[in-house]
Amino acid sequence: MVGGNGAGKTTLLKIMAGLCRPSAGTVDLRVPAEASAYLGHATFLYPRLSAQANLLFWGRMYGFAPSQEDIAAVLDRVGLSRVGDEPAGTFSRGMAQRLNLARVFLIGPKLVFLDEPGTGLDPASQDLLRREIAALKASGAAVVWVSHHLGSDLPLAERVLFLKDTRVAYFGEAGGFDAGGLTC
Repeated sequence: MVGGNGAGKTTLLKIMAGLCRPSAGTVDLRVPAEASAYLGHATFLYPRLSAQANLLFWGRMYGFAPSQEDIAAVLDRVGLSRVGDEPAGTFSRGMAQRLNLARVFLIGPKLVFLDEPGTGLDPASQDLLRREIAALKASGAAVVWVSHHLGSDLPLAERVLFLKDTRVAYFGEAGGFDAGGLTC
């Protein structure tokens, strides 16, 4: 999902994720809420809890108790294994975003909503994010994400929804989308 600021991308993503009600129309998702995950602008991390404790808490919120091995594996997956015992409140914005991504990966969702997941990530972490989006897709998960990095994210997309002034300007195959001059 792409478009300029104020185009309605975040609102639409929240509606699709069941976090907001639409003012008109309906949303029909065929994936149970517990099989989906949403990553928004706020990380919703508990700053006094360690990275490991945050992940344990979020796993329990989704109805399972992840093992220490599960937590260690997902922290390693996002490059945070060496800081797993540190309070999340000491993390940089990029580290907090990677821990937030770990939370999503931990639950193994079938449907993932990502609102500008590259926010705060350095180039190496953005590459990691793109690899993980590809891995989620390869595992059979559907991924819907808002992107401001068209050049590097478009090759991962199968379809593109381009919003302009809260209206659909394009919806179709990613290969048919001409981003020419679009800056998000």
